[in-house]
Amino acid sequence: MERIEKLCADRGMRMTEQRRVIARVLSQAEDHPDVEELYRRASAIDPHISIATVYRTVRLFEEAGVVEKHDFGDGRSRYEEAGDDHHDHLIDTKTGEVIEFFDAEIERLKTEIAKRLGFELVGHKLELYGHAIPGAEPVEREGLIYKRHAARVEPETADS
Repeated sequence: MERIEKLCADRGMRMTEQRRVIARVLSQAEDHPDVEELYRRASAIDPHISIATVYRTVRLFEEAGVVEKHDFGDGRSRYEEAGDDHHDHLIDTKTGEVIEFFDAEIERLKTEIAKRLGFELVGHKLELYGHAIPGAEPVEREGLIYKRHAARVEPETADS
């Protein structure tokens, strides 16, 4: 059983076979797919899945807190599994590449800022937008962890 499918079961959600397929596709995604891409991948497994079913299922998963919706500025809602591993996103506005990152210094600063303003922080979402500087490489430092993801795995590379 994939992670999202297990989370749904733990929350007592009724899991049809089509929902299981969509949950598996989301769990196995190496990128942040939109509904149309989820539909393409799910219908390759089960041709009876409709795009309406994918829309309804993704909305249900989002309401149950098992997936998170993101808007990376390209007009498409994208999805990823909701998890305990908090991370932020850096989106390349030219290529659509998404870098997931965790920065201990940002985490410390966000808590400090909330405290200074008289708040206890209960959550946050950080999305940064920019474009790569030619020839520049990420600077490694303690407390910074990152992982690169293509904007979308294209159909011809998904089967390779």
